Amino acid sequence: MPVIAVADAADPRLADYRDLTDVALRRVTEPAEGLYIAESAKVLARALAAGHVPRSLLVQEKWLDDAVALVPADVPVYVVAEEVAAGLTGYVVHRGLLAAMHRPVLRPVAEVVAGARLVVVLEDIVDHTNVGAAFRSAAGLGADAVLVTPRCADPLYRRSVRVSMGTVFQVPWARLPEWPEAGDALHDAGLHIAALALADDAVPLGEFAATRPERVALLLGAEGDGLSRRALVAADTIVTIPMAGGVDSLNVAAASAVAVWSLAR
Repeated sequence: MPVIAVADAADPRLADYRDLTDVALRRVTEPAEGLYIAESAKVLARALAAGHVPRSLLVQEKWLDDAVALVPADVPVYVVAEEVAAGLTGYVVHRGLLAAMHRPVLRPVAEVVAGARLVVVLEDIVDHTNVGAAFRSAAGLGADAVLVTPRCADPLYRRSVRVSMGTVFQVPWARLPEWPEAGDALHDAGLHIAALALADDAVPLGEFAATRPERVALLLGAEGDGLSRRALVAADTIVTIPMAGGVDSLNVAAASAVAVWSLAR
């Protein structure tokens, strides 16, 4: 395995890690060689278990042995001092390692949802933390797949991956087309579309869960504005989480956990 000590943050071999510019990593060589950053040994292990391929690793000396044990022998491992890592990323890398990973080709929507009993659909959620948290809820509470709309934040952005604790690699996911094509794709797959939203005729979540259709696509909307009108038009049922204390709604990540827990049982 090529283990290479690098002393200069400006070294061109470290370009994939410089400033952690996720958008640039995704676009510079996409679609053939787009990249994402995996942070920590646990996240990297889950990415590798899902079949993702590393391009290189960036580690500090004290974590070198752990890093070398994870990756194939032909993957270069760049060893840097703490100040070099901080100069590259803008912060101290506390979690041991960073890995530049090749982006996998996304699977078709129909393939991802085939046979799924519960699918989480994230519409235009732009906060990477909320996307990562929703994936973690989906993985931990029993959803079968996640679909994201064209303007939803990328699940493979560094912060999404980190917040999800790598569960973005274990939950099958794909990108939907725009509405109304997205609704057609969900209905063609045999999914009942349940939109989590506030409405006078909304069905309480517990009531919906008690008599839920066999296969459900659970729609969750953007922070602040909620689901778009086009998404609501596509829905078969509007579902709401009953609230108390004068609060009308939960953060979308919290709402996803409550709804998935209720519907996946």
